[in-house]
Amino acid sequence: MFRDGYPPSVAAVAKEQSKNPRGRLFVALDLPGDLREGIAAWSREALADPALRPVAPESLHITLAFLGYRPEKEVEAIAAVVGERAGPAPWVELLDPERRPPRGRARLYALPVLSPGAEGLQAGVAQGLAEAGFYEPEERPFWPHVTVARVRPEGRGSRRPAVVEKPPGKLPEGMSEARICRRMTLYRSELQPTGARYVPLAQVKLPG
Repeated sequence: MFRDGYPPSVAAVAKEQSKNPRGRLFVALDLPGDLREGIAAWSREALADPALRPVAPESLHITLAFLGYRPEKEVEAIAAVVGERAGPAPWVELLDPERRPPRGRARLYALPVLSPGAEGLQAGVAQGLAEAGFYEPEERPFWPHVTVARVRPEGRGSRRPAVVEKPPGKLPEGMSEARICRRMTLYRSELQPTGARYVPLAQVKLPG
């Protein structure tokens, strides 16, 4: 699937080729393993409400740019742009969970992220992808966050989210300590009945 031509900082990691000519792509900042494990341990009780569908630990990340459906043949060029725009590895600090939308029935719960470094990295990646024609910047400001759970539908075939009787509480002490994120990844999102599956296509090790 991959040819030569990546910048030295980019590693091709895809082990399977998509059967579709177009992929649902996004660029994300990966969380360090200990932070993912901490979120998973917290979520076992905090996200136990039956209306919630917790995000799998390996899928926890900070989305930097959602590209939507792009031709698979563009993957290498997109990865090259991401590698060229790699900045210093940012420090991130997790905040207590928030619901979205803030009013009405929640559709997801996320941990907001405090990180000027991640915001700067996102701005550079988004600009590079937009200039290359792979990305259309969103009108709303960038909101760095880690989605930890989505709300299940109220019933089969319904688009209305179920009522969450027990929303998640605050993070435990130590979870909010700043940690450094050293990797950025280009993912393909494959929609499945049980939720999205994220396939890493290319990874960039961030200097720092």
